[in-house]
Amino acid sequence: MPEMIADKWQLWTVILGLGLTTFVLRFSFLGLIGNRQLPPLVLRLLRYTPMAVIPGLVAPAAVWPAATGGETDPARLCAALATVAAGLLWRNTLAAVAVGVVTLVAGLQIFG
Repeated sequence: MPEMIADKWQLWTVILGLGLTTFVLRFSFLGLIGNRQLPPLVLRLLRYTPMAVIPGLVAPAAVWPAATGGETDPARLCAALATVAAGLLWRNTLAAVAVGVVTLVAGLQIFG
């Protein structure tokens, strides 16, 4: 029983620590800068943040998908490559996603 209490304290310590860290990181950017105008270079670079984050979220799902037990799947790799190609070609997020979905469905039918 005492081990269970220690585990709970460790868990809550980690949760509170992560929450505090997240708050400090966000506050340092949003709260301290506040209403001040950012330099044009920073504003230009911030426009690319979403497109820099998305590959980091999608790449593990394409290369080590949980649906296949972590083994690389040709259908998902083809879908990821088709999505990137469509995004570069048309510069349209919805078109790229649509191409990726169609390619994934077709790839799952072809590769099983």
